[in-house]
Amino acid sequence: QVQLVESGGGLVQAGGSLRLSCAASGRTFSRYTMGWFRQGPGKERDFVAAITWAGDSTQYAASVRGRFTISTDNAENTVYLQMNSLKPEDTAIYYCAATNRGFMPTWDLAYDSWGQGTQVTVSS
Repeated sequence: QVQLVESGGGLVQAGGSLRLSCAASGRTFSRYTMGWFRQGPGKERDFVAAITWAGDSTQYAASVRGRFTISTDNAENTVYLQMNSLKPEDTAIYYCAATNRGFMPTWDLAYDSWGQGTQVTVSS
C-alpha cells in the first residue's frame, strides 16, 4: 500500500519561498508519476505539477510555471516542490499524489494515492 507524507508547509510573506517534501513508501516507484495538487479556501483541488519518478519528464500548471520546481530524490524516496516568488493566491492545502497509470495526468481522479496535505499560507 502506497503511503505519502507531506511536510514543509507554513506561513510565508509574499515573494518568499518554501520547499514541500513528500516521503513515499510501500511500493517500488520506478513506474510511478508523482503529482502535487492544491486546494484553496472555497475552491476545487487543482493540479500544480507532476514528474515521472525517474525525473525525466515534468509538467506544470500555467499559474506556477517559472516559479515552482518539482523534483525527485530516488535514494530518499522523496518528491519535492520548490516554491519561489510566492503570492497570496498560492495559499492552499498542498497534496502529494501518486499514480502508476503510465502517463502524466493533470486531473486528480487519475491519481490513486494521496497524502494528508500540508498547509501553505502566503501573507500579503
